[in-house]
Amino acid sequence: MSPSLTHTLIDVRPLRTSPVFRRLLIGRTVSTLGGFMTMVTVMYQVWDMTHSTVWTGAVGVAQALPMIGFGLFAGAWADRADRRRVYLTGTAGSAACSLLLAVQGFTGHVPVAVVLALVAAQSAFAAIGAPAQGVFVPRLLPKDQVAAGLALNQVTGQSMMLLGPAVAGVVLGWWGIGVCYLLDTLSFGASFYGAFGLPPLPPEGEKSRPGLHGMFDGLRFLAGHRVVRGALITDLAATVLAMPVSLFPLINAERFGGDPRTLGLFLSALAVGGVTATALSGPVTRLARPGSVMLCGAAGWGAALACFGLMTNPWAGLALLALAGAADATSVVARSTIVQTRTPDALLGRVTAAEQIIGQAGPNLGNLRGGLVAGWTSGATALFTGGLLCVLAVAGVGASTPELRAGAGAGVTPDEP
Repeated sequence: MSPSLTHTLIDVRPLRTSPVFRRLLIGRTVSTLGGFMTMVTVMYQVWDMTHSTVWTGAVGVAQALPMIGFGLFAGAWADRADRRRVYLTGTAGSAACSLLLAVQGFTGHVPVAVVLALVAAQSAFAAIGAPAQGVFVPRLLPKDQVAAGLALNQVTGQSMMLLGPAVAGVVLGWWGIGVCYLLDTLSFGASFYGAFGLPPLPPEGEKSRPGLHGMFDGLRFLAGHRVVRGALITDLAATVLAMPVSLFPLINAERFGGDPRTLGLFLSALAVGGVTATALSGPVTRLARPGSVMLCGAAGWGAALACFGLMTNPWAGLALLALAGAADATSVVARSTIVQTRTPDALLGRVTAAEQIIGQAGPNLGNLRGGLVAGWTSGATALFTGGLLCVLAVAGVGASTPELRAGAGAGVTPDEP
């Protein structure tokens, strides 16, 4: 392979230099595949039991509320304990919930509320493990490889997002919901394979205070650190102002004749763009300016979606969605690099938890915003105005936070006033 091509493709140095990271990535990839299979299976089962969009909508609520409710407290726990043990606790709980879902899938005849309760419990355990998992990359890799490690996490996660629903559809058709849940349960074996290879990872520096005190310490850091705060505000701007998913059915009906095949390609185009951009992220992750990359990526996401709102040609529309997905994936890797290299290790669990809460709440609020605006106007208007507002908001963050434009993505700096 030529040196220029090697430089263009995703940076795989973390796989060569860190066997622990390699094991963790393998485990995370297999478990993510199982997670997407369960997501599809739960939606299928709840719809099959109720034929109600209210109940299928409740699945999203059952997944989001525990993450939002437990996230910051779990982050404070991760900042005063061995992160390896916290992650193992969350993984074991999630695996147990998956096993119970498999049992009810094989036995059948359980109330739909029981299925949702198991989904909520699994989400709560995921909320416990996620802040601990968020500190692994900066602790296991040299600072100049953190962005590459995050890009590898991103590309494998998006690949499983493409593969998982397809595999779930095949398994559901051949063997049913019980087998699908059981395969997810077995996939947690790969998570344990990665986790048991980790060294002890206690916080470096002063441990978090227990309870609300520790949680508010994390929030004070976010309020005072201009770079990290700007990164999270950029994420909110991109998701709340320009999230397009709730508008896809309406846009498909308004512009593309309501063809279900076109509708199915919308999300796939976003994912394909994201996977492609991350697979070719070598030059981006080697840059020392993640702030500029994040701002450009978030603005590109908004601009591509605004243009998609004006498009009448389906192929041009899919190309714009792929471009939006590529811009979003680039922005996500850069934002995570900022958060994980500019946050002191003793606070990283809480900041990671806040980032994940924003990742849960932002898209839901964005889909709600899009639906409301479309109800007052049209789907195309909601997409165009949302994308334009996203670009303006990102420009505002960049103009008011020169530290983001300047870069200096590696290393922890004192809190800026």
